[in-house]
Amino acid sequence: MAICYQSPIKPITIPQSKALTNPKLSFRCNLSLPSRSNPLTISEPEPVYASVKAFAPATIANLGPGFDFLGCAVDGLGDFVSLSLDPNVQPGEVSISEISGDNANRLSKSPLWNCAGIAAIEVMKMLGIRSVGLSLSLEKGLPLGSGLGSSAASAAAAAVAVNELFGGKLGVKELVMAGLKSEEKVSGYHADNVAPAIMGGFVLIQNYEPVELIPLRFPEEKDLFFVLTTPEFEAPTKKMRAALPAEIGMPHHVWNSSQGGALVAGVLLGDLIILGKALSSDKVVEPRRAPLIPGMEAVKKAAIEAGAFGCTISGAGPTAVAVIDDEKKGAEIGEEMVKAFLKEGNLKAVANVHRLDRIGARLISGIPR
Repeated sequence: MAICYQSPIKPITIPQSKALTNPKLSFRCNLSLPSRSNPLTISEPEPVYASVKAFAPATIANLGPGFDFLGCAVDGLGDFVSLSLDPNVQPGEVSISEISGDNANRLSKSPLWNCAGIAAIEVMKMLGIRSVGLSLSLEKGLPLGSGLGSSAASAAAAAVAVNELFGGKLGVKELVMAGLKSEEKVSGYHADNVAPAIMGGFVLIQNYEPVELIPLRFPEEKDLFFVLTTPEFEAPTKKMRAALPAEIGMPHHVWNSSQGGALVAGVLLGDLIILGKALSSDKVVEPRRAPLIPGMEAVKKAAIEAGAFGCTISGAGPTAVAVIDDEKKGAEIGEEMVKAFLKEGNLKAVANVHRLDRIGARLISGIPR
């Protein structure tokens, strides 16, 4: 068992004459500004950098009753994408030169079958890039099939890296759409991971046709910690989605709708009692998925008995997520969750305590052209 605390991964400072504006301002979604759905430029933009490196955080999708429409970003965990102009790559194309980190050998280097590659190609199409080729390397900080938005983090980091290499011409919505293209190919057409990975914070997906995103501002002065407990067990998203019911009855629809509303209210009010109670109250998705993750029901019970305001499955699982307002208390809750996974599920697990990532995907370094 390991309990650790993660410090924020912050963007570096790049000379203003050569770099973007503050990445926090660049990538936090601000829907008071028009979001463009078509390529911004008529002519192909010139590269601003010779190479860049971008980071995108882990995410928690669903948060209980918010299936496919609500998610948030988690500080301290995520994927890195490095990108450079490469004269050896065909103009208008992307080549994946290296994949490192967790389960790197299981990921395809074909850009058509890799989350980062798919998103990078989509952004190049949006920008109309035809005269240069790009070389991409992916550093996985997230395990596959963990329920922490591994594919979305790769896609978000790649989308941001390409966009920034060419001067940040695209807005939030375009970047999310590029990530959605990637998600659609590998795990389904849902934005509750990739939207918060790009935008940071909590994000509500109001609509998919067309995509409409609403950032939910958790109060800055409030403390929020996520206790993420990940067992040695893989839960592929496609398999976990296949377990879901095709239809639900009206009573469950009404219940989950009310809990989804309470969840949003808890976020906006910064009220972790409301948030945690709603997060724990899903009657549609969690009851189908929990039995597929050994020990999950006991882990949830252990977290709440140890003082968590709420606990549920993170995304498709198998990571369990509990919420609390105190970091030290979060470590104690994590210890109990780890014990429950071992005792009731016969699974070793690791618990980490994390804050909310309020920034989202960002440029962390760049070498001017």
